[in-house]
Amino acid sequence: MRVAIPEPALVVFVGAAGAGKSTLAARLFAAAEVLSSDAFRAVVGEDEADQRVTRVAFSILHRELGKRLAARRTTVVDATNVTAYARRGLVRRASSAGMPAVAIVLHLPPTLVLARNATRPGRIVPEAAVRRQLDDLERSLRRGLDGEGFASIHVLRSAADVDALVIDRSGVEARF
Repeated sequence: MRVAIPEPALVVFVGAAGAGKSTLAARLFAAAEVLSSDAFRAVVGEDEADQRVTRVAFSILHRELGKRLAARRTTVVDATNVTAYARRGLVRRASSAGMPAVAIVLHLPPTLVLARNATRPGRIVPEAAVRRQLDDLERSLRRGLDGEGFASIHVLRSAADVDALVIDRSGVEARF
């Protein structure tokens, strides 16, 4: 699958823990373009899994996002973003900056996500939390992300879809 990303744009990854968002972001985008909620938790807490600092970590992520959007830099948000509430503020910031928001949704089979989460190096998210995220994602997809203000939405439904994803940044200028 080839996905055209206008320049500049906000790219919002959506998917449960273990779906492969961080791995995909690292493969497709420069490290400086990616704002990771886990990375900000590690900066302000004990490690990436420190849920006690989630509010502060997201406050910093949103502050940095605002700076990058004001500078008209393509930015990727690597977080679960499985609820409309989580996505709303991101899309609103992009719109205020006059930039399109693009959603890349990792809607993989739950058995695959749970298996990946259970074997991921470093940090395993409790299965109950991953199941809640999968349920939230299902609800979001049933309601549809179409009305949330995204310029485009790309849903990856299998590991093969994820592996085949190519980002086309051939200089298409964002007109939003």
